[in-house]
Amino acid sequence: MKKSIKRDGYVLQYTIEGEGTPTLVIGSALFYPKSFSHNLRNHLRMAFVDWRGFSPTEGSLENLSLDTILEDIDALRKEIGFEKCVVMGHSAHGLLALEYAKKFPQAVTHVVMIGISPNLNEQHHAAAVRNWEENGSPERKAALQKRIEELPDEALHTLPAGQRFVEWYVRRDPQAFYDYTYNSAHLWEGICPNMAQFDYLYGVALRDLDCTQGLSSFTKPIFLALGRYDYIVAPPSAWDPIMPHFHNATRTVFEKSGHSPQHEEQPLFDAALLHFLRK
Repeated sequence: MKKSIKRDGYVLQYTIEGEGTPTLVIGSALFYPKSFSHNLRNHLRMAFVDWRGFSPTEGSLENLSLDTILEDIDALRKEIGFEKCVVMGHSAHGLLALEYAKKFPQAVTHVVMIGISPNLNEQHHAAAVRNWEENGSPERKAALQKRIEELPDEALHTLPAGQRFVEWYVRRDPQAFYDYTYNSAHLWEGICPNMAQFDYLYGVALRDLDCTQGLSSFTKPIFLALGRYDYIVAPPSAWDPIMPHFHNATRTVFEKSGHSPQHEEQPLFDAALLHFLRK
């Protein structure tokens, strides 16, 4: 059953599933329960929480800041009743998980970051484009072209902003999944993002984020899960200059995954994650 709290006019939903280690999954209370395996619920008490970009209501834009987003997450953690927890995020939410753990280290035992580059700047965007151009197979590129022909830009741009984002993201499935025929639309059912919040998070807060800031004194274990066939963000090598800054980090590249190894290679992902948490 979904519950919620209110922050600056935003309704932030959360749902709790499973038994075991308290785990806060940042992102969407609707999307992410469908993205992770049922097996994990046998080991983790998973609280799936919204940030403002996934709120079903639009609130004030006055407090638009990364700190506000992180404080929302902490308010949700307190509401849920987790004293200490694993904090987990996929895609851009992986960076939110790390920044949350830096700001509230007393509340965090481990950090899990899935399918993300060190930030969302132009350099890493260019690396993702280059990886696609050089390593995307002809079949994969043809599948993307077919998606674009089915929903051309002219039609895409007529949609409301939130729906346009979802359709644009689904259109990119051949770049996001190892199985380039996969259709992710079912994961997005019932979701209409608040684009002012998304534009801020993607285009400002995380664009030029220096994720190495604060790492000199940060010792929480970090699990970095990346997909070999992820053409949405920069390839795994983008983390090479960052890894020496971590005190205790495990980087795992899933060889038959794209942007979402927790969804595409569930048994392997679950085993790797649970092994990391046991260590």
